[in-house]
Amino acid sequence: MADPVGLIFDLDGTLMDSAPDIHATANHVFADEGFAPFDFATVRGFIGNGVGSLVAQLMQARGLDATGPTHSRLVGKFISFYEEAVDLTTLYPGVVTALDQLAAHHPMAICTNKPEGPALSVLRHFGLDRFFPHVIGGDSLPQRKPDPSPLLAAQTALGCDRILFVGDSEVDAETAARANRPFLLYTEGYRKISAEALGAKSIFSHYDDFPALVRSLTNPP
Repeated sequence: MADPVGLIFDLDGTLMDSAPDIHATANHVFADEGFAPFDFATVRGFIGNGVGSLVAQLMQARGLDATGPTHSRLVGKFISFYEEAVDLTTLYPGVVTALDQLAAHHPMAICTNKPEGPALSVLRHFGLDRFFPHVIGGDSLPQRKPDPSPLLAAQTALGCDRILFVGDSEVDAETAARANRPFLLYTEGYRKISAEALGAKSIFSHYDDFPALVRSLTNPP
């Protein structure tokens, strides 16, 4: 029997739409600092490169220096609020059913730029932690995506010679390319350019189609 193919997933924009909670957290943190709220589209457009990058871009949008100690303080404040920010987050349709169908045949892990604490918290909230014994967060290693190290660390944790990496964004596509691993693109997330421009091995827009897609790629005729 062939060794199983591991499935490694990004989190925000791939398995769940967490942008509303990220938006609310950003406004909470910056309101405490006396700043006007951000509109949803602005915050959503900054998602993908981790909390440090998100906070830096938000600071720059308010005319603040994003290189000094204030940035570190606001990052810590953001993470402390974000740890329990799950009420506005929703799973994409079909996610649980797809994972249920695939779990018996494919070891699975998370590779996200979301900090590990909030990632574990939201996985527990939705009961997805049972699928993902290994979670590599944005602060689990010194590097974060698009550096390939987090993806390769997730693969090592799974112990699989072959993996498919599932993501939604330019960051995920670059990570897969730099790791020389096949990339599957979920189209309903946070990417900013066309799906066709990201060089994915396959593209899908609903998790109802995902198990069959995985079977076609891992058990070719």
